[in-house]
Amino acid sequence: MTDFIDVTEISGDDVSKEQVQRICNRYYWAAEFCKDKDVLEVACGAGQGLGYLKSLSKTFEAGDYSEPIIEIAKRHYQDRIRIENFDALNMPHADQSKDVVLLFEAIYYLTDFQKFLDECKRVLKKDGILLIVTANKDLFDFNPSPYTHKYYGVKELSDVLGQNGFSYEFWGDTPVNEVSMVQKILRPIKKMAVMFNLVPKSMGAKKILKRLIFGDLIKMPAEINQKTAERVLPESIAAGVADKTNKVIFCAARLD
Repeated sequence: MTDFIDVTEISGDDVSKEQVQRICNRYYWAAEFCKDKDVLEVACGAGQGLGYLKSLSKTFEAGDYSEPIIEIAKRHYQDRIRIENFDALNMPHADQSKDVVLLFEAIYYLTDFQKFLDECKRVLKKDGILLIVTANKDLFDFNPSPYTHKYYGVKELSDVLGQNGFSYEFWGDTPVNEVSMVQKILRPIKKMAVMFNLVPKSMGAKKILKRLIFGDLIKMPAEINQKTAERVLPESIAAGVADKTNKVIFCAARLD
């Protein structure tokens, strides 16, 4: 069974400042939807944003498929947050028990997105909200992660969410025209590396590549708060069409 350790951002890892900023961006954005609500984060990983959302929510729970990753989150939060080991396709939560369900940077690991949506429709209350954050597959230099099943861009998400009774809004995060000059120069090279399967697979090789692209690395925090990074809110983007300008797509889908 895949434990996803090698593709998960773990506390203490050497990461770029952009990685930490992107984590903060998605949780700062989600905060407005979670205030005083009953919230569940699915596929929470090592849980860097759990404490932050817990401080804002009425109730907050989280879980992940990977037992080793869940143990990392549990060791940090201990009895502060209820964190369980469960499959996103079979949530151990009562019908109509949550106002908000979060799925951040994990949609592409799901074996059956439709089954996940069915579970969300069961667990969410009337007018409940599903928040999705995902890597933007529609960039020309997009590099898929290992173990993935299917990526959804703005167009695909608009279609499937609409078919399942959700209304939706989209935002873009980390615009490619605002990244460093080094990243801009290397985008065509990255595209060629992706095409010919030359992107490094080992964590050691990836770390060297990160240093070349991003410069000095920092340690991934175990838990973020409102002061961890600058508050950079995403820009609204059109639904129903592929986005070509942002590294990350945010989606808020309301169950009609």
